[in-house]
Amino acid sequence: MGRRSLAVVPWPDIGQWCLELHKSDGAAMERNMLRQDVSRTAVRTSADHRVPVTDRTPQEPPLRVSPGAEPAGPPDDVLQLLTPEGVRRSHADLDDWVADVGDDELAALYEDMVVVRRLDLEATALQRQGELGLWPPLLGQEAAQVGSARALRRDDFVFSSYRENAVAYCRGVDLTDLVRVWRGTTASGWDPFAVGMATPTIIIGAQTLHATGYAMGCVKDGADSVAVAYFGDGATSEGDVNEAMVFAATFRAPVVFFCQNNQFAISEPVGLVAVRPLADRAPGFGIPSLRVDGNDVLAVTAATRIALDRARRGEGPTFIEAVTYRRGPHTTSDDPTRYVDPAVAEEWCAKDPILRVERLLESRGRLTAELTAAVTEHADAAAAEMRRGCLGLEAPPPLSVFDHVYTAPTSWLERQKSQYAAYLAMFEEA
Repeated sequence: MGRRSLAVVPWPDIGQWCLELHKSDGAAMERNMLRQDVSRTAVRTSADHRVPVTDRTPQEPPLRVSPGAEPAGPPDDVLQLLTPEGVRRSHADLDDWVADVGDDELAALYEDMVVVRRLDLEATALQRQGELGLWPPLLGQEAAQVGSARALRRDDFVFSSYRENAVAYCRGVDLTDLVRVWRGTTASGWDPFAVGMATPTIIIGAQTLHATGYAMGCVKDGADSVAVAYFGDGATSEGDVNEAMVFAATFRAPVVFFCQNNQFAISEPVGLVAVRPLADRAPGFGIPSLRVDGNDVLAVTAATRIALDRARRGEGPTFIEAVTYRRGPHTTSDDPTRYVDPAVAEEWCAKDPILRVERLLESRGRLTAELTAAVTEHADAAAAEMRRGCLGLEAPPPLSVFDHVYTAPTSWLERQKSQYAAYLAMFEEA
């Protein structure tokens, strides 16, 4: 039976659906912060970066707190440049790192976040309509992903989990490629070397080892490229993540461990596995860490640039904890209403990463009707393109599952293929 054709879900309807979803979710934000010294000099990014490069040399920051020396700071000690109310705060440790981000650059970051949210909601709708088998929403984490991804150079390499679709968008992944795996038509969505990003890792935390190994290879090659590993708060309990940090610290690998603390590992709150901020763990491995407001695209950009600069100068890995909130389910097979606190979810709605940028642009007279219309048009067009691409995907031939198991066929594999072909032939005869 053929796939049915479905129209793009109208933006206002999705917005209302999103609002209702927000009210059903919730989790407590961690209240602590601890950071180890992070030194830096100049930021170097490539010419194709959406945010221009500054020639200014940031001053040495006074980020020196010894792990365990004193109680962690209050909530507002999390590094922040843009408040939920849209007020641009000054921060001596971060300002120079985003001195080149003017209104035009901020508007570009705003457009990125709006587009990826629209794509995320469209993919969720596709799954609900039976067109995708599964989808891992990133709703609420747009600033953490866009702010960090836009700080990267083209020759840096990303190793992610399954939720970093905004990072993939920023790296130039084709919109249809975002949904191939989730529609079940392929085992790998895109060419990693074409976009500088490995296909998503489903095994929790495994990508941190891949990133560390790649970073060690960069050193051996004499390149100043950096590997970035994205993972969630739940992954910090996995052995892979801890093993990766041991190797990264020992070999001073140019890798950035970017942890999106979205407050939940599926249905378990982060407080169940971390009695102190996650950023406190890295210094124990000899890795400096930063704890940043993950809903603040400017602060995330600054923190990522700091970490990238350290890595390029041969000073080794950095751990970034981006404190954010997963405003949707873990995946579309999850029911967050069974374990979230609606009151806390409502509190996080006010900390929306897109809303705070809107408020800042509006206060500066830059959120014009023309800008809003252009961004909305771009977002809707991208969603329509992804939907068309999704519905146009064809199921591969059944026997193609054996094509890329090994670089060369084996007798054992050929025997399985023959047996599977005979099995399929039974249905044709019937």
